[in-house]
Amino acid sequence: MTQVLNKSTDQRIVLSGTWKHFKLIQQGFEETSRAKLSYYNGTIEILMPGEDHATFAQVIGYLISMFLIDKGIAFKPTGDKTQEKEGEASAQADQSYWIGCSKPIPDLAIELVFTSGSAAKLAKYRALGVSEVWFWENGTLALYRLRNNEYDHIDRSELPGFEDLDLALLKRCILVGETDLGQAVRMFRNTEAIE
Repeated sequence: MTQVLNKSTDQRIVLSGTWKHFKLIQQGFEETSRAKLSYYNGTIEILMPGEDHATFAQVIGYLISMFLIDKGIAFKPTGDKTQEKEGEASAQADQSYWIGCSKPIPDLAIELVFTSGSAAKLAKYRALGVSEVWFWENGTLALYRLRNNEYDHIDRSELPGFEDLDLALLKRCILVGETDLGQAVRMFRNTEAIE
């Protein structure tokens, strides 16, 4: 079945398979930079992000990076870099970051949820050991912190330096950034400077 890509809609395929099947599919998609692949517990997901997905990912990535730069926090953005635990899990966050210093697995993964729920994604990130996972869904952010091999829903980030991040302001700026990133940046910087 051939699907026509809509610029606003993600295209998602979910298959059952082994790690070996996943690695073969991953090799087949090496030339398709837009495809995001993940694996966990016998489930393979192939996601082709639509325009809205890509826009929000860029806006969120820009605002978080700007916050970290302005606060003087050492970081490395790793974008949608593939994170893997051999034979068990593989994920590509929409945005990811190492805070402080480089590590095998980023400290923060940010996922945009347009076509699938966050519960299955949390299981993948738990297997990988990502400290915090944030989900952008329906105009809001949900934050989760890994403790004792389980994710707890949290109201504020617990990553070093993030205690000053105004999540309500970030959410407003992300929504503004959907149509005007420049305005979102000015709003974020000006309000951050006032507080």
